[in-house]
Amino acid sequence: MGQHFQHDVLVIGSGAAGLTLALTLPAHLRIAVLSKGELSQGSTFWAQGGVAAVLDDTDTVESHVEDTLVAGAGLCREDAVKFTVEHSREAIQWLIEQGVPFTRDHEPGREDGGFEFHLTREGGHSHRRIIHAADATGAAIFNTLLEQARQRPNIELLAQRVAVDLITERKLGMKGQRCLGAYVLDRSTGEVDTFGARFTVLASGGASKVYLYTSNPDGNSGDGIAMAWRAGCRVGNLEFNQFHPTCLYHPQAKSFLITEAIRGEGGLLRLPNGERFMQRFHALAELAPRDVVARAIDHEMKRLGIDYVYLDISHKPDAFIREHFPTVYERCLDFGIDITREPIPVVPAAHYTCGGVLVDQHGHTDVPNLYAIGETTFTGLHGANRMASNSLLECFVYARSAAADIVGKLARAPAPAPLPGWDASQVTDSDEDVIIAHNWDELRRFMWDYVGIVRTNKRLARAQHRVRLLLDEIDEFYSNYKVSRDLIELRNLAQVAELIINSAMQRHESRGLHYTLDYPDLLPEARDTILAPPTYCG
Repeated sequence: MGQHFQHDVLVIGSGAAGLTLALTLPAHLRIAVLSKGELSQGSTFWAQGGVAAVLDDTDTVESHVEDTLVAGAGLCREDAVKFTVEHSREAIQWLIEQGVPFTRDHEPGREDGGFEFHLTREGGHSHRRIIHAADATGAAIFNTLLEQARQRPNIELLAQRVAVDLITERKLGMKGQRCLGAYVLDRSTGEVDTFGARFTVLASGGASKVYLYTSNPDGNSGDGIAMAWRAGCRVGNLEFNQFHPTCLYHPQAKSFLITEAIRGEGGLLRLPNGERFMQRFHALAELAPRDVVARAIDHEMKRLGIDYVYLDISHKPDAFIREHFPTVYERCLDFGIDITREPIPVVPAAHYTCGGVLVDQHGHTDVPNLYAIGETTFTGLHGANRMASNSLLECFVYARSAAADIVGKLARAPAPAPLPGWDASQVTDSDEDVIIAHNWDELRRFMWDYVGIVRTNKRLARAQHRVRLLLDEIDEFYSNYKVSRDLIELRNLAQVAELIINSAMQRHESRGLHYTLDYPDLLPEARDTILAPPTYCG
């Protein structure tokens, strides 16, 4: 029998967005922050590059906005871009106040106590505006925010808790549409607990595990997107999946991303014979937007029948490489690759989900009292292609905005009445878990083959046929057996896969990250792809 919990705010996800929101809320609120694995297993901890913000006197808000709009291939919502960039400096100042150890710029005449930090440049940016902590920015931010959260007695950090589904008035047969909390699997007991909350926040990350090769941690299975869809929320632009151009290619290296900052600091992409090739695909060569670089690498790999290309920074001084990229240096050395002497074998991998749950500038979804922030969302910031290091910025800006909005609504949001517990009376323990493993593998393989970097109508039709069969199998399994993390993730991944496929089939053009051989040109008008579930009430 599961337990019942009651909080003011339930945060599903313990990464940059979720922790920022929890820390920004008043100390008198009871807040639960859930992580479905250990607390550090989300994407934030592994982010290497940094946070884009207008911090240097030579940079401007207008320039950052323009760079983002260009990278987004005409599909960014300009109000969302301006909102995010205009709040970038205050978000960084907040992080500094929390104690994040960003790398300082030790130039002669500068005092260490001043607001002077090293800024790097990444693909698509016209200025050096990426503030970072060496090449392990995500770990520095996450560790700092987690330590701050642990010091707040009003914040409960609950690991090994997997959200199963949201609880809404509609699902309980009540009058109204409000979100009342969530059912959550406690992996330590195997029971499903009931979490009631005045406000529920989805901060569960993206869905890149829907693909066979990804730079993401294992937990990025689109849980928030799938739960929001089932609860009645619209989703947008899910066809735009960013493939990071440079993941380490090595049989023992699981999802290790080679930071884009290496190309920003002069790293060169080469074929096995040492020849550079990016200048044939874009005027900015290695500094071209990620989608261009990923497609170029994919093109060369298919043209030559090779498994990877090389990223070479070895022409830079040894000390420079070790100082700026210590994590990459040490990690590659573990696999026998000395990046000060030799190039790094790399391959593209699914990296970021640019679409997601529709939200406004306060993180509101279509369901009252349900918020979404971070990679789970579609804010309009990224358009058809996310520009490097804008995603962490989005987490902080929208988390702080959502927290302020929640504070403004506290007086009008009573606690939910006692909620019914999870009904497991009609299910049994599964003795066929091999079905879950098989379906998981099949799903990720056909998504990689048919809905990957380059698409066609025929490939998408095949994927749509397969995912519908899988959804039927998964629904039957879900109805008859006790839930597990693997089953919950498979159910969510299959749902998000269908949404990605349906979104891709609606876009009859090639724009940004969505590239199809059947429609290679741009349409004259850029439009978002918005899908509404059957339960959407408008």
